[in-house]
Amino acid sequence: MQQSWRQDPDKLTFIICLPTTNSNSNSTLTSDNADSPSRMVGDINLFLRIDDGDDGASTTPQIIGEIELMIAEKTNQRKGFGRAALLSFLRYIIDHEAEILREFVHGDSSASASLLSPAGGGAGSPSWKFACLSVKIGQANVRSLALFESVGFEKVALEPNYFGEFELRRVQLGVGAVDAALERAAVRNYTVLSYGR
Repeated sequence: MQQSWRQDPDKLTFIICLPTTNSNSNSTLTSDNADSPSRMVGDINLFLRIDDGDDGASTTPQIIGEIELMIAEKTNQRKGFGRAALLSFLRYIIDHEAEILREFVHGDSSASASLLSPAGGGAGSPSWKFACLSVKIGQANVRSLALFESVGFEKVALEPNYFGEFELRRVQLGVGAVDAALERAAVRNYTVLSYGR
């Protein structure tokens, strides 16, 4: 399963671990103990999909990134891990948007068919961008709704959908707003542990 997390072009999965003692800004580690099971607190995922305008909003295919965030144990909730993970993940997505989307478009057959066609900009399109980042949250999950709204996600409808979920979207992916939110949350950096298993 871990192999598919790394190789599937339509998703990006990060395991959220307790903070390391390494103080280097946004560094990469290869240590086996920094991501040992006892240090894992949850995960955050990005699922990529093509919105081909079926709802009438757009005629050009657009790339949507849907985020899912989970802090597993109640003992680790309400300690700032979710906010730190979300903001760090947003910063990672912004920093690596071009390579994430290139891997998606060239590795996913439906994305290739939509975006490499003349309607999608064709093969000559030098760079793709996210149309937005999205999240679906159950209407009773007030804490998650508040977290995502506090970092710039907005509800797309006043009422939850048929499944009792609100969809929230963030269209602006500027680094300045994310960095300001990281500063307010006292998140100084994040560490990427290189996957080598």
